[in-house]
Amino acid sequence: MAPTTTRRLLDSYASTFQATAGDGPASRDVLAPLTQRERQVFTELASGSTNQEIAERFTLSETTVKTHVARILAKLDLRDRIQAVIFAYENGLAIPNR
Repeated sequence: MAPTTTRRLLDSYASTFQATAGDGPASRDVLAPLTQRERQVFTELASGSTNQEIAERFTLSETTVKTHVARILAKLDLRDRIQAVIFAYENGLAIPNR
């Protein structure tokens, strides 16, 4: 699914999310398995950035970003990017744009 489609979907359902940054389960470090760079990539991923956008932001190749994304998904036991975004919202790591 395209990142723009994911963003529109999340924006339309944002009011149903209970979590806000700093609340709830995020008090335990759900990102503990990730390296510092993977945490940075996860933050961009959760905001709906594409691999190319992430690569440009951190001066990485797209292949390196893809590797980071794959490792993030594996370490957090997530199926895909959409599930990663949902994980971020559910754990208070992201708040909806209003």
